[in-house]
Amino acid sequence: MRLFWKDQLVFLVFFFVQLALLVLIFALDGYWNPSLISYAVFLCAFFAGSYLVVRYLLNRPVYQRLSHPVQSLDELNQRHGNAALGRAVDQTFQELYRLFKEQLHAYETKQREYTTFIQQWVHQMKTPISVIHLLMQDDPDPRAESVREEVDRIKRGLETVLYIARLDRFEQDFLIESVPLRQLVQAVVSENKRLFIRNQVYPEVKVDERLAVESDEKWLSFVLNQLLTNAVRYSAGKSSKVGILAYPRGMDVVLEVRDNGIGIPPEDVHRVFQPYFTGENGRRYPESTGMGLYLVKEICGRLHHGVELESKVGEGTSVRIVFAAVVPTLQERKEDES
Repeated sequence: MRLFWKDQLVFLVFFFVQLALLVLIFALDGYWNPSLISYAVFLCAFFAGSYLVVRYLLNRPVYQRLSHPVQSLDELNQRHGNAALGRAVDQTFQELYRLFKEQLHAYETKQREYTTFIQQWVHQMKTPISVIHLLMQDDPDPRAESVREEVDRIKRGLETVLYIARLDRFEQDFLIESVPLRQLVQAVVSENKRLFIRNQVYPEVKVDERLAVESDEKWLSFVLNQLLTNAVRYSAGKSSKVGILAYPRGMDVVLEVRDNGIGIPPEDVHRVFQPYFTGENGRRYPESTGMGLYLVKEICGRLHHGVELESKVGEGTSVRIVFAAVVPTLQERKEDES
């Protein structure tokens, strides 16, 4: 109704000006008959009011549609009455819907092609990296260690790119199963043993062999890799240990990566899960990309795992992954996302 009155404001202004001129003409002509003037004013007001009522009833669906934000694309295909304005609005919305679908389809096709290209490129780069690693594996030359270090960095970077590309198709690329935490932790620690040795930081694993969680082993391994890489990077030269703990908390299970490194400034703690945010520590460590903790949060969210972070400057950082006792099914996940 408010939009209707705004739309008819100009008509009302002209109507009252016309009414005033009508009365003024009667007065200036010397034909001043209050009854006749009142009757003329009543007729004008009656027909103007009838016009406004009919116009509002005919175009009411249009005003209601324009007064509320669109909640879904399906609303663009709704009918807005048989009046000329309603039919015009229907045609405009349908054209906009068609244009949007065409552009969305083109974007999705382009995005799929880009993702496919990235995945193929990453897999192609893995082959020369593996060859370089094998060539340098038994080389006693100190320079070979530097090459192996750079190869490890390239490998971790490629893995990050690959998993970022896979996020768009996450629902097609995960399998929930029982994952033994100690076995998973040992595999990830072994994979990063050169990283620990190179930085003179050593893992301290405290994970009960009986603990198992419902998750996807591949994605969870990547998450743990990210957490260990951060813990080692920010502990190098300050602490000699990184703790990896798992323990029950009520009905849940918690996997915690704890370091005694430089910590995170309080003003940065609430932003570390944002993409590309590096904060104060990112200026001290140029290798920081700001994507590690973002991916951790994003992947854990899609797996329905909680993520907690505590940090104090100069004392270290603890990141906890909380595995819920009840894991939603794939259908429940789709319903939640919708």
